[in-house]
Amino acid sequence: MTLSRLLLPTLLSAAAAGPALAEETIETPGRAPVPLEIFQQSETRLFQVGYRLATANAPFCERAIQVSGLLIHDADSYGNPAAVRALFHLNGDIGAQAVAPQSPAALAGILQNDTILAIDGKAIADQWPKTDPRWKRSFALRDAIDEALVRGPVEISWQSAGMPAQSATIAGVPACPTRFELIDSKDSAAADGERVLVGEKFPGLAYEEADFAAAIAHEMAHNILRHPQTFDKTGWKRKRVRLSERDADRLMPWLLQNAGYDPRAAVHFMRTWGPRHGGWIFRSRDHDGWDERVEFIEAELPKIEAVLDADGKADWKTHFTQLLPAHPTD
Repeated sequence: MTLSRLLLPTLLSAAAAGPALAEETIETPGRAPVPLEIFQQSETRLFQVGYRLATANAPFCERAIQVSGLLIHDADSYGNPAAVRALFHLNGDIGAQAVAPQSPAALAGILQNDTILAIDGKAIADQWPKTDPRWKRSFALRDAIDEALVRGPVEISWQSAGMPAQSATIAGVPACPTRFELIDSKDSAAADGERVLVGEKFPGLAYEEADFAAAIAHEMAHNILRHPQTFDKTGWKRKRVRLSERDADRLMPWLLQNAGYDPRAAVHFMRTWGPRHGGWIFRSRDHDGWDERVEFIEAELPKIEAVLDADGKADWKTHFTQLLPAHPTD
């Protein structure tokens, strides 16, 4: 689960506006959010949905990582760090960009826009100085937290605006090994084997949560089934791509079920998305038509219902049939 962000050139330019952005930090009733706040809202939605899907399905992934439910960002990676710190009321550069509900970080009391001060007693300012390029520090901090969670609980110190600093020891929870990252100026969603990458202009961000979760589950399914790694070895042949998309579509409702979403949200998403974006991948020769994809998804629903355990979980590792072989030879 990601604890960092990709570089955001468009938003960095907005942050670099200096006085104009600083003026937006004034708390005025009813003021419209500035671009960085809108981006934070979208990234929070993606992070929280991704956390829910990844942790709920961890028992069925071949391997799991330890996550805290905390997403950080670095004010110094923006064009005008002082304005960003003021906008988010940070008392330092490293802030909590998002916190997943009921996660270890949330249960410890960390809130969005709290300032992260130290990790395992090591002060951010002393142990992780500013870097060139600027984005490297947040990646180093993400890796430090991830590595600490593998070893065991990690102590995090933070400060809420206007409050004394506090610390808590946080133990990780298992999650499927996928990070979730929002990127600027894009309107698509994709998987690269390790991450689900969603553009800030992706239309699904405006959908109801369960439908949005279906879109994220589709991309996460590509990572779980290791489709990008398969194509790196075999090449992107049309037949294989089509089968991989069918598999990702069919695994969608299983992932949703385990995360507490209605698995039929996968059908609703496809019926909403497909007709409106029919000129995109849903009518490509590499993909089935959206109406055919609905049929493939619907065919999985009774299979899920038949294998639900007492906790409402569906073991897709045992009962899901993958169409694209993990090591195709044709």
